[in-house]
Order: sequence, then C-alpha cells, then structure tokens
Amino acid sequence: IESVSVVNEFLDVFPNDLPGVPPEREIDFGIDLLPDTQPISIPPYRMAPAELKELKEQLRDLLEKGFIRPNYRQLNRVTVKNKYPLPRIDDLFDQLQVSGDGIKVDPKKTVVIRNWPRPLTPSDIRNFLGLAGYYRRFVNGFSSIASPMTKLTQKKAKFEWTDECKRSFQTLKGVGLGCVLMQNGKVIAYAFRQLKVHEKNYPTHDLELAAVVFALKIWRHYL
Repeated sequence: IESVSVVNEFLDVFPNDLPGVPPEREIDFGIDLLPDTQPISIPPYRMAPAELKELKEQLRDLLEKGFIRPNYRQLNRVTVKNKYPLPRIDDLFDQLQVSGDGIKVDPKKTVVIRNWPRPLTPSDIRNFLGLAGYYRRFVNGFSSIASPMTKLTQKKAKFEWTDECKRSFQTLKGVGLGCVLMQNGKVIAYAFRQLKVHEKNYPTHDLELAAVVFALKIWRHYL
C-alpha cells in the first residue's frame, strides 16, 4: 500500500493494518481459479450513443422477461471444477438424505407431497399414496392414517370424499416442516424435518411460523 503516492505522502494517517477487515464470518464463500489466472476483461463494442442506449434498453427488457441471462463462460473456463458438487453435505442418497444424525427424507419429494392437490379420483389417490408411501418408515401408523383414502381405491367402492378422508390427506401432507431457499425465482436449496411431538398440535399459522424459524436457523449464514 506504501507504493501508492497519496498513501506515501500521508503515512501518518494510514494504519499499518486494518483490524476487522475482512470481517470474520461463520462461513467463507469463494471461487477457486486456476493458477496465474488474469482478471476477465473483454473490450467493449464501439457503438454510437443512440445505438448503445437502445441496446441497453433491449437487453434490460430481455433479462427481465427471462429470455436471456448473463454469460459466465469466460469465468467458467478458469474456474477450478468441483468433481462432485454437493449443495449440502447431507445430500441425496438413494432418494433419502444421509447425515451424521441418521437418514432423513428427500425434501424435494416432501415439497411435492405438501403441495399435492386434493385427489378427485381413485387414480389420484393411488398416485398420492404411491409417493407418500415411500416415506412410510418416517410416519408412525402410516397405514392407519391412510386407511380412509385406501378404501376409496377398492373396486366397486363409491368415491365419496368425507371429512375422515380430508383429515387423512392433510395429516399425511403435514408430517413435517419444509422450506425452500430461492434467488430470483430459482431454487437454491430445500430443507425438511419431521414435526416434533408437541408441534403436531400446532394450528396452521404456528406451523408456518415454525417453518420460518427453521429456515432462518439453517440458512442464517446467507443473510
């Protein structure tokens, strides 16, 4: 820093070091580049002011509509590739998630379950139970809970969506808390956990707040 003329002229006002810079963070992010990589620099096109203004307006419009996006090919060429990238260390394994705490359900699947519309036909029920049934090991008494809907899939059974069926459907949809981390409308990561015993009695409003707290705890380093 002493090579800068203005600094050299006023050394008495510039400290030898800058305490707290960079600040200490819980997680440090960075992009590893190939050795001896130079900054990416592409010379601008020569254009008349009127043409440049029109080009900027058109590019902004296309970006907002999602027809185009920034090009990172030049940067990607000098980026050290991760041979096996994992969004999270407890990433997918055989449609489940494996971590130090044990096996958890795949959050992508549980998001689909939680957003599943009300079945209107026996076929809809089979499709829902087929997906939800994959995680029956995580749901205590799965067969008993699903029984009212299972009866509607039997031959010659009259399809009548009763309050009991509704409770069964909502119970299987609400066995856990799920959240999604998004940026500019695109999914970055999913997270899910089973409801605790006392949380199963929460009303919908409290469950939504519990999901917010859960999301803030696991993704606090992004804030």
